[in-house]
Amino acid sequence: MIYLDSAATTLQKPPAVAKAAAWAVNNLTSPGRGGHKAAMAAADEMFSCREMAAGLFNVKDPSNVIITHSATHGLNIAIKSLVRPGDWVLISGYEHNAVTRPLHAIGANIVVANSELFEPEMALHTFESRLSGKFSAVICNHVSNVFGYVLPIERIAQRCHECGIPLIVDLSQSAGVLDIDFTKLGAAFAAMPGHKGLYGPQGTGFLLCSGVPDGIMQGGTGGNSKSRGMPDFLPDRLEPGTHNMPGIAGLNEGLRFVQKKGVGRILEHERDLINKAADRLEKIDRITVFKSNLRDCQTGVLSFVVECIPCETVAEELARRDIAVRAGMHCAPMAHLSAGTNATGSVRISVSAFNTSREINVFLGAVEDAIKGWG
Repeated sequence: MIYLDSAATTLQKPPAVAKAAAWAVNNLTSPGRGGHKAAMAAADEMFSCREMAAGLFNVKDPSNVIITHSATHGLNIAIKSLVRPGDWVLISGYEHNAVTRPLHAIGANIVVANSELFEPEMALHTFESRLSGKFSAVICNHVSNVFGYVLPIERIAQRCHECGIPLIVDLSQSAGVLDIDFTKLGAAFAAMPGHKGLYGPQGTGFLLCSGVPDGIMQGGTGGNSKSRGMPDFLPDRLEPGTHNMPGIAGLNEGLRFVQKKGVGRILEHERDLINKAADRLEKIDRITVFKSNLRDCQTGVLSFVVECIPCETVAEELARRDIAVRAGMHCAPMAHLSAGTNATGSVRISVSAFNTSREINVFLGAVEDAIKGWG
């Protein structure tokens, strides 16, 4: 199978990821739940993963790297730590449902900083024009999961800092692909999954914290068991319950892979493949491609639509040819509203460090053949 759906999950992993996860099943128990060999080895593995992430994202204290089940889990912690019913929140026009649904559930007043696709200066100006002291938080994703659009998060973060408004950043599509310096960014929180650009297993993720927030769960932490309340320090405050040690062990190897290969090299490889795909798709009749003219404004994610052919039909035809893509709304209806594709959705391809130029050629040939067949 040619796998072009890494924005959902990177199916192709470094071999060490599966080996580490399998090893953990039979060798690691739970950190903080005993002084025996299996528990102590689990504690060492978890700290190693936390420390590796702290180094990759420049978090000064590894304790501020919270291990989560997903980016959605981390975003819920961050949002529910800062936002109360009736609070005002400013978000970009490209947010995922992992941001918008918690805000709606809380009963927040949401203001959208709308801007056109692949227009970072417009995005920055829109944020600047709306920022005011009435907002309890600003939430912005770094890269759109639909279009690969890189928003000017560093400059947005600077404006938030100047206004004294805490910022939550969704790093779901940029972690492992773009350089991220959490300390320099100055955000209150940044959330990411482990199963995308970090090449770890599903059911893993990180929440980077600048302080000690409230949690959304309470339970056992392996220490201070007589206390009725949660610990007031990180990471324990935000990590009740049993950790996913096979996932953590696998994620640790994924982080090692990213560190060794280099974020810059991964990014350039993905961009080269996406640019190749976009250039040829643009030459095919009936196809509209959503491509940035600025190379640094798009990552390894590309959306397109075929005139008069439903996106799901395109994806199904490619699946019959053993090519995996994604079609529809991609859990991000706001992004489609911003780009004008809300009525149709889009077909999305997304690549990883393991995709090749040959695979892109096979995909492009399949698209051309399919369109000829549709007449």
